[in-house]
Amino acid sequence: MKYCQHCAGPITHHIPPGDDKPRYCCIACDVVFYQNPNNIVGTLPTYKEKVLLCRRAIEPRLGKWTLPAGFMENGESTLHGAIRETLEEAGATVAPTDCSLYTLFNLPYINQVYLFFRSSLHAPEFHAGKESLEVALFAEEEIPWSELAFPVVRITLEQYFADRRHGVFPVRMFDLHYSAEGQLNTFLVSNSAAK
Repeated sequence: MKYCQHCAGPITHHIPPGDDKPRYCCIACDVVFYQNPNNIVGTLPTYKEKVLLCRRAIEPRLGKWTLPAGFMENGESTLHGAIRETLEEAGATVAPTDCSLYTLFNLPYINQVYLFFRSSLHAPEFHAGKESLEVALFAEEEIPWSELAFPVVRITLEQYFADRRHGVFPVRMFDLHYSAEGQLNTFLVSNSAAK
């Protein structure tokens, strides 16, 4: 960032007064440009005993399987963003009343927050969108575990199949961090079933 989008003045990178983090700031009009984490929203769509997955047609992780999800847009709620992404990537329609928040992941190492909603399909009607090579329903034993695109997808699916056996689907929040050795560590931060 070199120039202010408000006044075209020059931008510097420093800690503004009253703040504790370096920010991009306009030295002409004093506007501070905050860079905040991106929200990725999606669904865990199910039909009967199967889960709907998309095989990615784009990088990152081209050709790998994932839940339908993507970046939240300005002017939409997390739920409506997840529903939109499900339609765009999987050609599947889910109703807001058929969705409930299920998993939330904090990924501070890449400045992202993921939210997945459990959802139900009323019929096995879906098709690959522009960002998917193919879309398919999978039973638990058919999930291509070694071909999943992202750790958050694996964790969400593992939690779902374990919860399904008990018939209880608590909302969980996880923090994901990499160790100095490059090992991804997952920490359960919150569980709505915990008393």
